[in-house]
Amino acid sequence: MTQANYLWAPSPVQSLPVRGSEQRLPVNRLFFVGRNYHAHAVEMGRPVDKSIERPFYFTKAPQTLTESGAWVAYPPETANYHFEMELVVAIGKAGFRIPASQAHEHIYGYACGLDMTRRDLQLVARDKGRPWDLGKDVEQSSVSSEIVPMAGKVIESGLIELSVNGQVKQQSDVNKLIWNIREIIADLSLFYHLQPGDLIYTGTPEGVGAVVPGDQITGRVEGVGEIALSVGQPE
Repeated sequence: MTQANYLWAPSPVQSLPVRGSEQRLPVNRLFFVGRNYHAHAVEMGRPVDKSIERPFYFTKAPQTLTESGAWVAYPPETANYHFEMELVVAIGKAGFRIPASQAHEHIYGYACGLDMTRRDLQLVARDKGRPWDLGKDVEQSSVSSEIVPMAGKVIESGLIELSVNGQVKQQSDVNKLIWNIREIIADLSLFYHLQPGDLIYTGTPEGVGAVVPGDQITGRVEGVGEIALSVGQPE
């Protein structure tokens, strides 16, 4: 097989540490579920009626992935940079049009995640009917803890919490997801052939808010682990 001759070195494979293993999990795609806790949907001014609506998703480039414990610069072109604490599902088995009853077969494990957001840019785009990319697909904005292997396990409940500088800002339970993990995997797999290494950020509870340079973010999901991020001065 002929080796490709690139003009410059390709970007490295994005990956995350795996608890209890020397191997790392290679990350394929990053999917995010929008407005998946009722209280958060209300605080964003967009209540959700599950009886007539389906989940909706957005994606971020894998290059935005950042490991827990990192220091990140406050991003450019925003004055309203928000935290969003989330439970992350790591897919470990390929699947397409997966029945909800079989969704567990495709789960490799879980992580704690942060979906950092340029909220001012997101809201401008939303209100003008434009894509959210500048608000959401932000460099170093997809933060994740180590992956915790839990093959075949569906997390149905557990505390999810975030603090800034030691003060609790978000606190809820995974059992308050509008669309649960089985439903998310089943629905998303109608649109995409899910692949090992796909990460699904399942949504954030109420209490999202802005951070400023110097802030220390910490979060946790019961039974999964903890996450941390330090916000630095803008470049």
